Amino acid sequence: MKLKICGMKANTAEVAALQPDYLGFIFWEPSSRFFEGEIPELPDHIQKVGVFVDASIQEILDKMEKHNLQAVQLHGEESPEFCDELRVKSKLLGVRSSAVETSLAETNLKIIKVFSIKDDFDFSLLEPYEELCDYYLFDTQGKFPGGNGYIFDWSVLKNYASTKPYFLSGGIGLEDAEAIKEFRKRPESNYCYALDVNSRFEIEAGLKNIERLKEFKDLAVSHLFL
Repeated sequence: MKLKICGMKANTAEVAALQPDYLGFIFWEPSSRFFEGEIPELPDHIQKVGVFVDASIQEILDKMEKHNLQAVQLHGEESPEFCDELRVKSKLLGVRSSAVETSLAETNLKIIKVFSIKDDFDFSLLEPYEELCDYYLFDTQGKFPGGNGYIFDWSVLKNYASTKPYFLSGGIGLEDAEAIKEFRKRPESNYCYALDVNSRFEIEAGLKNIERLKEFKDLAVSHLFL
C-alpha cells in the first residue's frame, strides 16, 4: 500500500526526505494549506499531486505544466465529462511539450476523483467515472472539501463494487494504526491502493510534524498495517 501526504506547504523538503509515494499540493485558494510559489526538487519516485476544487480545466493545465504534476485530485463536483475533457487536453499538452523536451511529455496524467462519505454512500455514483479516472479517493464529508480531521465509518466500503484502486483518506492519524491493521484484514480493503494523511500530522495548517510522520512511515515499512 502506498502513502500520500497531502496539504504540503511549509516544510516540503523535510517531508520528502521521508520518501512517501505521493505529495499533495492544494491549489484551492480558500484552503489554509493553499500552495503558492515553487515546489522544491523532489526525488523522481515521489509523484506530485495537484488538488483542485471545481477549478477550470485551463487552471489545472497551467498548474500541471508549471509544476510538472503527475496526478490531479478533483475534490469538487467535477462531472464525468469534465474528467474526460481534462484527460484529452492533458495529453495534447504533453504532445506540445515534447517539442521542448520537458519531462511533462513523458507523464501520463493520473486523475484521482474524490467522493466524500458521511454515514452512508451510494456507490452507483461511481459508475459514470469508471473509464474516466485512474483512482477514487474516499474522504470524510465535513465542513470543508478536505482536512476536516476525522474519519468516516470504513465499514461503508463493504458495498464498494468496483475493482478500481482507491485512496483512503479523511482524518487518518497515528492513533489509527490498530484500526488500519484491522481494516486490512477485511475484504473491502482489497482495492485500497494508498493511505492519504494530512491534518492529523500537522503542527499548524501546512506545517507537518516530521516526527509523527516518520513514526507512521516506520509502521508502514515494518508491515504492521501496510
